[in-house]
Amino acid sequence: MNLKWPWSRGANARLERKEAFGFVTLQTQGEPHWTRRDYVSLARNGFMANPVAHRAVRMICEAVAAVPLLMFEGERELVQHPLLDLLARPNPRQAGGTFLETLYGHLIISGNAYVELIEVGPQARELHLLRPDRVTVTADSSGWPTGLEHREGARKRTVPLGLFPGGGAAHLRLFHPLDDHYGFAPLEAALVALDTHAAAARWNKGLLDNSARPSGALVYAPKDGGNLSGEQFDRLKSELEEGYSGPARAGRPLLLEGGLDWKPMALTPKDMDFVEAKHSASRDIALALGVPPMLLGIPGDSTYSNYQEANRAFYRLTVLPMIARTLRDLSAWLAPLYNENLRLWFDADGIEGLAAEREALWARVNSATFLSEAEKRAAVGYGSE
Repeated sequence: MNLKWPWSRGANARLERKEAFGFVTLQTQGEPHWTRRDYVSLARNGFMANPVAHRAVRMICEAVAAVPLLMFEGERELVQHPLLDLLARPNPRQAGGTFLETLYGHLIISGNAYVELIEVGPQARELHLLRPDRVTVTADSSGWPTGLEHREGARKRTVPLGLFPGGGAAHLRLFHPLDDHYGFAPLEAALVALDTHAAAARWNKGLLDNSARPSGALVYAPKDGGNLSGEQFDRLKSELEEGYSGPARAGRPLLLEGGLDWKPMALTPKDMDFVEAKHSASRDIALALGVPPMLLGIPGDSTYSNYQEANRAFYRLTVLPMIARTLRDLSAWLAPLYNENLRLWFDADGIEGLAAEREALWARVNSATFLSEAEKRAAVGYGSE
C-alpha cells in the first residue's frame, strides 16, 4: 500500500494548523432496564408488584374458577360421577375452586400449567399442581415431550406425561409461536407496559419525596465576584439536605444570605406526561390480559358504552375461551381413567355475568309464537322434555 500521509512527505513538510472554536459533546442515552422473562420475575414484578396486573390476573382466575362445571357421557348429562368428585376435591389441601384458580394463574403468568395425578388405591386419586419454575419438560431423541422433571431443592424426580399405573402428568400450555415445548405467558406480552408503569410510579414517588415539587438551583452571586470555599459548599449542601428535603419539610421557608438566590425549576408539559404514560401502560396491561380497562377503573377512552357490556365482553372473549380449552385438555387426559366417553364442559346459564344475554334469549324465544314448547326448551338448551 502506498499511503501518502502528511508525515511521510519529509521532515520539512509544513503541517496545516486550524483553529476551532467551541466544543462538541457526545452523549449516549442509557439503555432501559427490562424485567426478565421468566416465571419468578413476572410473578414478582407483575402480579406481586403491579396493582393493575394483580387485579386483572385475579379477576380472570376467580371468574374462570367460579364457572359451574358439567359432565356429559355422549349427549347425556351426568349429575354424579367420580371425576366430578375428583375435580370438586382434587387433594386434601385444596378445594376445586382454589385448585382451578391456581391452575389458571400459572397459565397467565407462565403460559404453562403442570398437573400431576397420584393414585394411592383403586379409587383414591389426587390432583396436584407443580410450580412452573420448578418443572422442565424432557423429550426423547426425536424431540417429542415424554415427561416432566420436577425439582424441589436438591431433589429431582421425573413424572411421565400421560396416564400410567400409579399416576402421570398433564402439561397445559398456551400457544407459543417459537417454542415447541413451552407456552407463552400473556403477562410476558405486557412486559414493556409493566416496566413503564413501574418506572412512572417510581418517578412519581421520587417527586413526592422531594416535597412534591421539582428541584431548583441555588445561585451564589456575591458582589465581589468571589466563590464559596469547599467547607462552605459542603456545609450549605448538608443544611439543604437535612433541613429542606422530604415531604415532612415541605413548605418550610428557606433563609438565604450572603448573595444566595433560589431559582425554582418548573415542570414542563413534557415532564408531566408520566401520568398519561402510566395510564397508557395500564391499558396495555389490561389489553394483553384480555380485561376491559373499564372493569379495572383505568381512565381514558372507553370502548364499551356501559359496565354491563364490558363485563359481558370480558366473559365472552376471555373467560369462556380459557375455560373451554382447559376443560378439553382435562377431558382428553382424565376420561380414559374411567373407560367412558366423558366430556367436561361449563354451564353458561350459571354465570351471573351473562344473565343479561340469557334474559334476552329467553325473551326472544318466548315471543316466537311459531315454536312449540318442546322447541322452545331445546332452543334455550334444556332439552325437549
